[in-house]
Amino acid sequence: MSEINANAWVSSGHRPMGFPEFVVIIASIMALNPLAMDMMLPALPNIRSAFHLADANRPQMVLSIFLVGFGVGQFVMGPLSDRFGRRPVLLGGMTVYFIASLLAIAAPSFETLLLARALQGLGTSATRVIATSIVRDCYAGRRMASVMSLAMMVFIAVPVIAPSFGQAVLLLTQWRGIFIVLMAYGVVTLIWSAWRMPETLPVPMRRSLAVRDILDAFRQTVTNRQTLGYALVSGGVLGSLFAYVFSSQQVFTEIYKLGHYFPIAFACIAIGTAIAGFVNSRFVNRLGMRVISHAALLGYVAVSAIMLAAVKLQMLPLPLFMALSALMMFSFGLMIANFTALAMEPQGHIAGTASSLYGSITTLLGIGIGTTIGQDYDGTLLPFATGFFLCTLASLGVVLVVEKGRLFRPHQVAGY
Repeated sequence: MSEINANAWVSSGHRPMGFPEFVVIIASIMALNPLAMDMMLPALPNIRSAFHLADANRPQMVLSIFLVGFGVGQFVMGPLSDRFGRRPVLLGGMTVYFIASLLAIAAPSFETLLLARALQGLGTSATRVIATSIVRDCYAGRRMASVMSLAMMVFIAVPVIAPSFGQAVLLLTQWRGIFIVLMAYGVVTLIWSAWRMPETLPVPMRRSLAVRDILDAFRQTVTNRQTLGYALVSGGVLGSLFAYVFSSQQVFTEIYKLGHYFPIAFACIAIGTAIAGFVNSRFVNRLGMRVISHAALLGYVAVSAIMLAAVKLQMLPLPLFMALSALMMFSFGLMIANFTALAMEPQGHIAGTASSLYGSITTLLGIGIGTTIGQDYDGTLLPFATGFFLCTLASLGVVLVVEKGRLFRPHQVAGY
């Protein structure tokens, strides 16, 4: 850590925790969001039956409205954390999540459930923004990318096991039991964070909440070519991932007839992202963020093109679909931590606000794309494959604009 970042730890009145615990607690905080997303996947048919929903695609709103709350909430969490510090905003967000979980458990109607899900998303927006801000408070450059990759490796293991965990809960109780489990995890994480996570933003570095100052921080964020560019790219690749998640339960159970084995297939595919996190953490210091993420983006484009061609030719059996989806996840895992680090690198002086705006842009753009593709599901893979291909092409185009036509080019500043 730099001297000022070391002072950030010391100024909190806490001794710095060890590096392994730091990575794990950051990952645990970040995992609250995907756990709340992916544990719900097996429950969508049950929710549809419980609330007598006629539209087969409408249960997807349980996922998409959660992400809307998550995306919108990030607009305010960053400025609040830059003003009041990381800890109070983090703990406040977790408290909102706890209250929303109680509402979801007792929801008498689908509309009430959607309200609870939006509030859950709002609460987890604090965990995502604050986790990224804390890492940026303490690290920069390739070291930041390495820490993010290690955290992502733990964090991304959650989508691997979450659907299976959700299915296991459904075997023991009804779908509301999933919210009880989610609430329990939130309480444990809240207690751990309150006990061990120190304040990483020193008082002298805190920013005003004056509208002029917030707008100035937003302006600095969106007018930075690198930050805005990689936010748009991340939104594009997230859109394809959200589309996959939103429609995965229908694809695996309706097209490939896997029934209750769907969580196993989902987990096998998601392992690719966890592996990518480990690989990135080992090689990013040596190769750099641009080399790894740009190569992964080109691989993402290739996978999407092969999948679209296979769908058009009606030659996409389950093994090939799973192999291509695993490669998609692996490429995504190599991209997202590096894109985040690249976007945040110029914003150390306004890390909270920048992380907030970056998260909102990527999440809301991803939701818009993913929901559009997911709602177009028609019993075939053509909408997903087409949307996946267009997202990757657009993302590649934005990277070429940001990098002025040159991929893999290291930045002149050491650490890029």
